[in-house]
Amino acid sequence: MSIEKKESINKPKIKVKKSIGHEARTNRWGYVFVAPFVIVFCIFNLWPTLYTFILGFTDLRGLRTDFEFVGLENFRRLIKDQYFWGALGNTMIIWTFNFIPQLGLALVLSIWLSDIRLHLVGKGLFRAVVYMPNLLTAVSIALLYRSIFGFGAHVSAPANQILYFFGIQATKIDPITGETVKEAIDFFRNVAFTRGLVAFIQWWMWYGYTMIILMAGITTIPISLYESASIDGANSSQTTWYITLPLLRPIMLYILVTSMIGGMQMFDIPFLLTDMQGAPNFKIRTTTIYQYNTALGRGANDYGYGAAISIGIFIFTIALALLIFFFMQDRSEYKKKKGGAV
Repeated sequence: MSIEKKESINKPKIKVKKSIGHEARTNRWGYVFVAPFVIVFCIFNLWPTLYTFILGFTDLRGLRTDFEFVGLENFRRLIKDQYFWGALGNTMIIWTFNFIPQLGLALVLSIWLSDIRLHLVGKGLFRAVVYMPNLLTAVSIALLYRSIFGFGAHVSAPANQILYFFGIQATKIDPITGETVKEAIDFFRNVAFTRGLVAFIQWWMWYGYTMIILMAGITTIPISLYESASIDGANSSQTTWYITLPLLRPIMLYILVTSMIGGMQMFDIPFLLTDMQGAPNFKIRTTTIYQYNTALGRGANDYGYGAAISIGIFIFTIALALLIFFFMQDRSEYKKKKGGAV
């Protein structure tokens, strides 16, 4: 009996060892397949990020290859830099006027297309059409709108041609003859119009993506909640207000944070739509445009201070994201726990 017991005890142990060895060999192949991504990520993402943090504490500029560590000097300069804070204000204004209509329209469309009681036809095609602007490159869109609202000596841009057809033109007084002269409208000399156009392009490109994310969140809400509310006599607006919107809070928080991060990195549309410096009066100059012109553009090549600007943008983005999490988190569970503990 003792020999049989020993055999019965030893057999499972051998099988476990074999299975463990097989899993270990499988895991090694997993590392092999993951290695290319890790190597590329470290070379093209991790190391540039770390090197940027290093440069933020140096005085590297121009064609120099050597540099000295200057401590927090670049960050002291950044705190006092009125141009940086002006660019930050421009960025927040443009992002706000982009995000509010983006979330509002996407929310309305997602609720409308997800309502099973409407029995809408062609919802898939409509989703594809709405999402299509997100597939276009920002460069092509910026150049398209710049050509539409272009300005020249003659009325050539489509927007000015349409206005000219209706008799709408800009007027100015000729300094030599003193006569009133009509000419094409230079749209990009108007701060409000240029800011609004940048915000509109950003909204037009991204509201389809936001709508898809919200629709995905709505599909996770149990249908039984809507059925119970319908039995109790709730209409569509009541189910939307008391069921859909509260349960979409995590999704909307995700959209708000990711949109804010993207807004802080706004570069290509305002850069190409203006004179690449944020005209007129630098009111379209975003933080990334200012960082680019400081580090690479206009012959400044102040890499150390440009890196400090990047770090400042990163810190501000993290701080703003934490504030958003704090003010948008659901405090009901916290209050229940606190009340139970008391």
